[in-house]
Amino acid sequence: MTEKRSLVGSMKIEAETIKKALDLSMKAHKFCCTLSDQYLREEICSSCEIVFAFPGSWSVNDWFSCNPFGEIKIDLALFPSLRSIGNQETACVNEAFFRNFVAILETSHLAIEVEKAVEDKKRVVFAGHSSGGSLAMITTVWFLEKFTRKHCATTPLCVTFGSPLIGDHIFSHAIRRENWGHCFINLVTKYDIVPLIMLTPLHLFDQQLPRILDFHCPNSKNFKHTMISTSSVASSFYLNVLIQASVVASYVACSFRGSTNILVGNFSKFIQLSPYRPFGTYIFCDKDKKFVGMENADAVLQTLFYFSQLGIQEGGSMAGCLTLNANMMYEKVLSNCLEMQNFVYLKKASDLEAEDIKTTLHDLGLHTQAILSLHAALDFEKQKMKNEEAIEKESIDKYLSAVEEYKRDCELTKVGCYEAFKIHNNESDFKADVARLELAGVWDEIVDMVKRGQLPDDFEVKKEWIELGTKFRRLLEPLDVANYYMQGRNDDAGSYLIKGRPRRYKFPQRWHEHEKRMMQYAAISESCFWGEVEEIKFISKKLGFEAVKERIVKLEGHILDWYKNEVVDKDVLLENSGLTQWWKSLPKEHKLASCIKDLFVET
Repeated sequence: MTEKRSLVGSMKIEAETIKKALDLSMKAHKFCCTLSDQYLREEICSSCEIVFAFPGSWSVNDWFSCNPFGEIKIDLALFPSLRSIGNQETACVNEAFFRNFVAILETSHLAIEVEKAVEDKKRVVFAGHSSGGSLAMITTVWFLEKFTRKHCATTPLCVTFGSPLIGDHIFSHAIRRENWGHCFINLVTKYDIVPLIMLTPLHLFDQQLPRILDFHCPNSKNFKHTMISTSSVASSFYLNVLIQASVVASYVACSFRGSTNILVGNFSKFIQLSPYRPFGTYIFCDKDKKFVGMENADAVLQTLFYFSQLGIQEGGSMAGCLTLNANMMYEKVLSNCLEMQNFVYLKKASDLEAEDIKTTLHDLGLHTQAILSLHAALDFEKQKMKNEEAIEKESIDKYLSAVEEYKRDCELTKVGCYEAFKIHNNESDFKADVARLELAGVWDEIVDMVKRGQLPDDFEVKKEWIELGTKFRRLLEPLDVANYYMQGRNDDAGSYLIKGRPRRYKFPQRWHEHEKRMMQYAAISESCFWGEVEEIKFISKKLGFEAVKERIVKLEGHILDWYKNEVVDKDVLLENSGLTQWWKSLPKEHKLASCIKDLFVET
């Protein structure tokens, strides 16, 4: 049996912080729509914290900017981390929520007040209820990008209450990869349908949503006072959202359960699925003061779906209104119960066997099908870790050592390994080729697992894999370039850098660049510059030196930087290396002005 603890004790948060976040969020909910305030701010003197609470919005345009789901690519200038590293895909965010955040950032004193709080070494807490939570989450990510990357002494906290989803699977993945998930605590009460709204395309409820939002607006004459007249609209709205949530949850469940059904694989080609996915820690709670927390995004998505379903006893004509009211029950549900010993945390599949977790899930209405989905989601995460452990590091090290030995042998003959491998006259060249092919197979498999999401989210930022990938890239890619041009593949496929470069080198390069905070992908790196040399030689032979002079100067600048930073080995400057022989063939006047002239010794 796992130990039952209080919510605040388990999450290492003061009860006063959550209470203040809730109190200020509900004040913003009730009053900011009648005032000019874009957020409310209040200090918690006893804990040196400052809470910024954002109001929700009751306009459809502040939820959906367009059909069907209203998402756009995130602005990487503001949020450089919100992308996949290897795949170079930019995360998507809800455009309306993002637009509202930018408006607050540009027209308020938020940035100044946050910076002042950081300078005063106060912990910043962002909070919000309903769509106010979406602003709190985006602002928290902005804080993490702006301050945490500068080694700010404190990390922010984001506390939301019934917030809708704001970003896609890449957004969610990036938050986990950067180890920011612990900064987000999202509380959801039983039956609250608002966190699922973004899973439904607007055209399915565009006639109902204005009335639903009006029902939630404290400044509206219809605020919670038209229960009977709203019931049919609410029921229709609830069913639309629940059906779409079921479609998304089922599709995602099939993916992590390993379904091989061809219909499942082609499903998204026929039906446009919502891109939105959860991130951070979710706390599910009910009026009986039971709490269960989880961070696994797949498990959270399944729980959001099952947690919003009404039981038989809650059905009837007023069922939809019950789900609408649930979004306004946070004060009642959380009041005076935060420190009760009624909180369990679900982290791994084996936790589902603990009696207290079983009991809590059952009491929260999560029965057999929900438990099976949670099992599958948590087992999938476990399998990712097993996949990483199964990678043959010993085999990688063995073949890398063989290539290092080959490289040393080439240096003894004063010919770099690139030129030696391209000539391919010796048995040692054949052995190096075997090592190259073996390593290519291993790293192709690693890259494929990264693309399919079959490795842990933080795999690409783990120091050991960045270092191993960099070593592999610098040792092996020159051989791959040599092989490409030795076989004349450029005649048919074109430049190695444009057409021939494998992902097994691009991905580790991007991991390295991300670690160094280099947000722009370099087309020419220290491991593949041989491809640029070959193209320059090919073009200059046809069109003359002037046609490639600019490219040569740029390449020379790169080589000098790499040499100074010791990221290229000195074997490229050996007397008989391909680089030395090519550079010496350049026009004399160019060489006299070259930035790398001192790296070569004229003969």
